[in-house]
Amino acid sequence: ERFESAFQKAATMAIPSLFVGELDRTNAILRDLLNESFSNIVVDDEVLHREIREYIKNISPGLERIVKMHKGTASVFESLGIEKQIKTSFGKTVTMPSGAYLIIEHTEALHVIDVNSGHRALNQNDQENNALQVNLLAADEIARQLRLRDMGGIIVIDFIDMYNAEHKKKLFQHMRDIMERDRAKHHILPLSKFGLMQITRQRVRPETNIVTMEDCPVCQGTGHTAPAIILTDQIESNLDYLFENNHIGSLMIKAHPFVAAFLNKGLFSLKWKWRLKYKKWISIKASPRYTFFEYHFFKGEDEVEV
Repeated sequence: ERFESAFQKAATMAIPSLFVGELDRTNAILRDLLNESFSNIVVDDEVLHREIREYIKNISPGLERIVKMHKGTASVFESLGIEKQIKTSFGKTVTMPSGAYLIIEHTEALHVIDVNSGHRALNQNDQENNALQVNLLAADEIARQLRLRDMGGIIVIDFIDMYNAEHKKKLFQHMRDIMERDRAKHHILPLSKFGLMQITRQRVRPETNIVTMEDCPVCQGTGHTAPAIILTDQIESNLDYLFENNHIGSLMIKAHPFVAAFLNKGLFSLKWKWRLKYKKWISIKASPRYTFFEYHFFKGEDEVEV
């Protein structure tokens, strides 16, 4: 229909004009993935919202009703919890609802996935069946992770040890069944004597590698922090500057709870020492959201820049 419509318009089109073009990224994804299981498509851009509705209306009339425009001040990723799902799904550790979890490691030669039961204990008296159930659940998540990250090449999976030959065969068949929906070419080998399953998978697109780790807010990712022993000297130096140059009558210091407790500790605490030294009213307030070496000065509700 798309090409027929283009041919009909060709006679009246000005020269030069675009006769027909490749689908954009969004429509290409919908073309490949859209099916009857979709219940909602949420969009946060009005132009894109119209384009998607028009495209779905052309390929599947009536289904355009599932395209919704996102409303609200929070981003669509934040309001729908997508950001958290990305961090959870693409990290080194992938936790499953059952309590079991996967450890996914990447090397130049291959990908390694280790299955761990975690705190899951369905039946303490039957470890073999317990291992089988955890492995079957892990197989479902592994198949999803392979598609999600588009992991290609050699994948080695270290399942929880099982000794029953029928259980090993059942796990192998289950993995083959759930991998059938994977569009990438793949080959699966049965479990080895060491409980390892080997999979080769063709990479459809560049592997998705999302950095889920964040820089430490204390050391800013350097791995080093200022010596804790000089922290109080730094605070006192800042107090010298503020009281001498800003004519401030009183100050409140907000700091990490551990630091605040140290400054308030004892009958003749550092707080009282500073009060006597500067003859100013100084109060200390703990703020749990601060990092360990973070502190700020306030005059009333307003922060005082140093």
